[in-house]
Amino acid sequence: MKKNNVKLGAVYAVKVSGSVVPVRLDRESSHGGWLGTNMTTRKEVRVKSAQRLRGLWPKKTMPIVADKSEGKADDNGVAETVAAVEKGNLAEGVTVPEAKKERHSLLNLAAKVLAEAGQPLNCKEMVERVLATGLWTSDGKTPSATLYSAILRETRTKGEAARFRKVERGKFEAVTK
Repeated sequence: MKKNNVKLGAVYAVKVSGSVVPVRLDRESSHGGWLGTNMTTRKEVRVKSAQRLRGLWPKKTMPIVADKSEGKADDNGVAETVAAVEKGNLAEGVTVPEAKKERHSLLNLAAKVLAEAGQPLNCKEMVERVLATGLWTSDGKTPSATLYSAILRETRTKGEAARFRKVERGKFEAVTK
């Protein structure tokens, strides 16, 4: 908004502390900008520049914040589909978004690997076997320590219902149900 378009006494949508609120501009500040009253909290607010003003307050008549997707196509092609439906070309603009890949957790894959192994394994062996399957990757330096703490947390919280059982020092086996 431009400084010369601002009228005192009007209620504007103003960005204050990261949110847009209604502010009535009461008077000009001696340091530049305006002093106004936040209409929701009734506290005095200083508006330093016209850039904070988003327009008159009634949200239904004026856009307050520019739409982020304005001028950009959606990731899923929704904008093209809507445009095609409006034109009447249903088959032309329809795009089917790809399903997201299922992301596997190390704990679930470790339970699977441990059940397939049929023998007790330590966490480092489980991580090596999970990495060999290619279903999980890690940039971390100690995924085996993370897995160890996750297994201990599961056995502590779930008790008898846990998928792992500690057999000996550092080794776990799969619980068959």
